[in-house]
Amino acid sequence: MSKFIRRLTYAILTIVALSAVLGSYLVWLFVRAEPDYRGQASIKGLTATVNIYRDAYGVPHIFAASMKDAAEALGYVHASERFFQMEMQRRAGQGRLSEIVGADMLGVDKFIRTLGLYHLAESSYTSMSPEAQAYFQAYADGVNAWLSSHPNTLPPELLLLKDKPELWRPADSVVWGKLMALQLSQNYERELLRGVLAQTITTPQLQQMFPAPSDNGPITTEPRELKKVETSPSLPTGLDQLGWLTSLTHAASNEWVIAGSRTNTGKPILANDPHLGLEAPILWYLARLVTPELTVKGATVPGLPIVLLGQNNDIAWGFTTTGSDVQDLFIETMDPHNPDHYLSPQGSVAFEHHTEVIHVKHGDDVYLNIRSTRHGPVLSDIDTTMAQVAGAGKVMALSFTGLGAHDLTSEALMHLDRAHDWQTFRDALKDYQAPPQNIVYADRKDNIGFINAGLVPIRKKGDGRFPSDGASGIYDWSGLIDFKEWPHVFNPSSGYLFNANNAVVDTKTAHFYGRDWEESYRAQRLQQFFDGISRHSLDSSALMQADHISLAARALMPYLQKAHSADPNVQQALSLLSAWDGSMDKARPEPLVFEAWLYQMHKQLLVDKTGNNLKAMGPYSATTMASILANNPSSWCDDKTCVTLISHALEDAIHMVAIRQGKDLTKWRWGQEHRALLQHKIFRHIPILSALSDLSVESSGDFYTLDRGGSFDDNAQYPFARTHGGGFRGLYDLNDPALSRFMITTGESGNIFSRHYGDLVPLWNDVKAIPLTGTQIELHAQGLPLLILQPARP
Repeated sequence: MSKFIRRLTYAILTIVALSAVLGSYLVWLFVRAEPDYRGQASIKGLTATVNIYRDAYGVPHIFAASMKDAAEALGYVHASERFFQMEMQRRAGQGRLSEIVGADMLGVDKFIRTLGLYHLAESSYTSMSPEAQAYFQAYADGVNAWLSSHPNTLPPELLLLKDKPELWRPADSVVWGKLMALQLSQNYERELLRGVLAQTITTPQLQQMFPAPSDNGPITTEPRELKKVETSPSLPTGLDQLGWLTSLTHAASNEWVIAGSRTNTGKPILANDPHLGLEAPILWYLARLVTPELTVKGATVPGLPIVLLGQNNDIAWGFTTTGSDVQDLFIETMDPHNPDHYLSPQGSVAFEHHTEVIHVKHGDDVYLNIRSTRHGPVLSDIDTTMAQVAGAGKVMALSFTGLGAHDLTSEALMHLDRAHDWQTFRDALKDYQAPPQNIVYADRKDNIGFINAGLVPIRKKGDGRFPSDGASGIYDWSGLIDFKEWPHVFNPSSGYLFNANNAVVDTKTAHFYGRDWEESYRAQRLQQFFDGISRHSLDSSALMQADHISLAARALMPYLQKAHSADPNVQQALSLLSAWDGSMDKARPEPLVFEAWLYQMHKQLLVDKTGNNLKAMGPYSATTMASILANNPSSWCDDKTCVTLISHALEDAIHMVAIRQGKDLTKWRWGQEHRALLQHKIFRHIPILSALSDLSVESSGDFYTLDRGGSFDDNAQYPFARTHGGGFRGLYDLNDPALSRFMITTGESGNIFSRHYGDLVPLWNDVKAIPLTGTQIELHAQGLPLLILQPARP
């Protein structure tokens, strides 16, 4: 027995010692990668000293002699905090993820190489003006200055992947815009979905699957006049792998701008919260650049030398994704006499083709033969669904406005940072190409405006909603809508403008912009606020951003209330819902009952009926379900069978949640299921590090609330998780920019042991914000850490 005890004790002590050593090594690994917030560094290329103060949340306030110096300093700061994120983004844009991850990323690499995104980024950079090239090069110099001076303190993620990063090139920044254009212009997915569904369901059913959200929703370029109301409403107090890699998947956002005539200061207010993928760290990085020529602050993306969303001395701006139809799938007919040719109006034409070599970690090189037609790259060679829809003897090619070889979108965004009035703002956007964005504008002279920026094709025939024949030429693009015709509004009589990815123009417009707008529930909710509030403030806009009322729930509740069942739990659920106002409060059971029913209805009414997961339409398609239940088309269900389906879906929903949360509905809580999954890309898969890096929190809201919170993912562990939402929020005061408010989801740092890795999560989850302000004297007086970057001596 004593020998056994000695051996057991020895084993325990050995395990404890090894754990201590391993723990110490992990801590050392991360602590050594912490950025320098204090001290000095010399950087080649600077023209003068740059002072960088970090505020209480680690946000850098960069004081430089010029914007070029500020860009170089921003590159240095980005690299020091988020280089792993930058490395993954540029490798995604290069189609080189398999080199460090392995064969699991081959699908992404093949897709990106087929589109040729990095080659397009390189040619786009060479097309920039010398001023823009110098600016992007300065940023790259800043990134490389950090890489060169910190070779032994790279992010631990790169050590785990055994990645030896190359020096940063300007094209590495430009390619992010190409990825953004691709991920935020996904209408070809719906086009392909329609092609697939056309093979399995009837034409009337297909038409009912895609009701036009614009039929009942607000139109951004036609704002309504303020309705006269006696009282104001009470405000509440409260492509899959690539998307996962870039956090750009399934974009949706809110924005509004309010003229001074309707604010309590007499100057405009602008609000913006883009909805993208949620993770830790979040895509966004807050920064403030102060130079003699310009002060600009807001949301940056590590890898870009631009404040993408923000405010400068004179103006503020915000973005939402348009959803314009800028992608078409063409079915090309191969020449039956020559498989290296395809048919066109001019006869048989040879495919353009070349071979790309993809290096695979722990695997053999993959040789990818890429073909292109006059319409664009052939995607059916790497996509089995496209090959199936195209059929035998045919291939499917993609036309896309985002595949321009001389795309000056990155330069346009640089000039947007420097615009000072409506004219220079519009001039900056003349070179903007992709993705189509709805951009709201406000200036300190009390002007507000809106422009739908981005290239949109003009089609000879058809509307591009289905894959089209490419051989005849009758569905070809005849040109692009001219800049002068881009939808825009300036100083509307309504005194406000807003967009929540709803329709930008009506169907009577001269050119076709598309019909696959986002479901209009968020836009309708914004309209309710503007109809009911005559005088706005930053606080009222903050409460609008925090709104958790789901108009989708209110629209579908009358149908849910038709359910009948002998199950006492179902009866209890209906009793709870009878007094519910549609508020998706994380502490309440009613949102969970409704969402679980919506989940089951979507599955049983749409997914099972079509035999397709319908992911391209979103997670629930509430607009489609409401239309079907309102009209009871016999092709789906008549009045009797619809009620039966509603009842069965509710029974299944109650059973589904009871397994997870128990049978007592009064103890259910929406937040337990609706967790914002703020997880690290790499460490989430590694024991111990998974727990240390996970910032997930219980969350209010849902897919249809202004405080957006939903998921496009199939997650058995968290079927109602929040993996998509407002990762950045901005509230801009044009009367006093010092009062403007900013927030990102997680924190500034990508280092999981940094106090700035997740310090913003509680504020973000409660929809709070922070200012970005202060002179050098004021920041110095606060005792904030100061990093001084000095020009390197020759």
